[in-house]
Amino acid sequence: MNRIVVVGASAAGLAAAETLRREGYEGTLTLVGDEPHAPYDRPPLSKQVLAAEWERDRLPLRRPGELAALGLDLRLGTAATGLDTARRRVRMADGGDVPYDGLILATGVRPRRLPGGGAHVLRTLEDALALRERLAPGRHLVVVGAGFLGAEAAAVARGLGVQVTLLEPAAVPLAHAVGEEIGRVLSRAHADRGVRLRCGVTVTEATGGGVRLADGGAVEADEVLVAVGSAPNTEWLAGSGLTVADGVVCDAYLEAAPGVYAAGDVARWLHPLSGTSLRIEHRTNATGQGMAAARNLLRPEARRPFAAVPYFWSDQYGMRIQAHGFLRGHDEVAVVEGALDDRRFVAAYRTGDRVGGVLAVAMPPAAVQRWRQAVAHRAPWGEHVRVTV
Repeated sequence: MNRIVVVGASAAGLAAAETLRREGYEGTLTLVGDEPHAPYDRPPLSKQVLAAEWERDRLPLRRPGELAALGLDLRLGTAATGLDTARRRVRMADGGDVPYDGLILATGVRPRRLPGGGAHVLRTLEDALALRERLAPGRHLVVVGAGFLGAEAAAVARGLGVQVTLLEPAAVPLAHAVGEEIGRVLSRAHADRGVRLRCGVTVTEATGGGVRLADGGAVEADEVLVAVGSAPNTEWLAGSGLTVADGVVCDAYLEAAPGVYAAGDVARWLHPLSGTSLRIEHRTNATGQGMAAARNLLRPEARRPFAAVPYFWSDQYGMRIQAHGFLRGHDEVAVVEGALDDRRFVAAYRTGDRVGGVLAVAMPPAAVQRWRQAVAHRAPWGEHVRVTV
């Protein structure tokens, strides 16, 4: 294999490129990225960068010398626009194409937007800096979507003295993922700090001066942030022959077609632990999949399924929220350590007769690790959980 191309120059793509070199690959290694920046970290955008605690120079995932040592054919600021799997070529926005023997797709996601104009989204460095410039004490920010990204941005804005209205279509924010009672606990943290939370509200349009609602009403604001989820960047794969269904569909080894693997937010793969097809938008998953895809591409005779326990974290008002495993679609939730009223607890999630996931709020690492192991080993629920909510 003389030529490997990695499309996507963020966490998953960089992890794939580094792993290929670390595993001994010495051929041409092309890393394609549509942004002009070298690979950088995205989770701080909604936290430290938005809060003006970090500047852009703290975001790169590797120093220039470390990146140079990889010996990459680095194609930044030019997007991939098509894929010819028969001829094994990636078409580029500049009109050229890049040949490959092996290919890793790590093109990530893009934010969903609302009709109308003037609203912010939060995915790139430029997005974060543009919103940061508009946040000042006394101004009013409307955040559409009370998921983890919207909640983090709301928390940062309140810390900067901004008035915040948080609009959420569900009756309880995050209830579909963490359960109604825990969703209410996390929501109260915003109310306690002066965020105006309105649930059961559908936003139909963002305007220059706020948002319009499905019931005919409107909410005025100085700035609007839309945080209503993301869509995988797969349009450029039309006609490639790859199966695309809310992501690039892969097997348990992250292979989408012979010699083509996917990793990170764009990959939908068969997870061996859950037995279901998943697409996960978390930083740690992206890195792990980038490494696994690189190894499996390089050594197909020794490839292994990607079976890592999903993990994500969120920081809000100094409160660290961590989750391991599979929370969505749970059958039962139980507080196994701490107390909800203290906003310091571990909650376990049952799927079938097993511990499927765990969520911890403001708990020490040792407590979280104990329950992470229960998730990883699919521990029997009845042997580990005694107290239910």
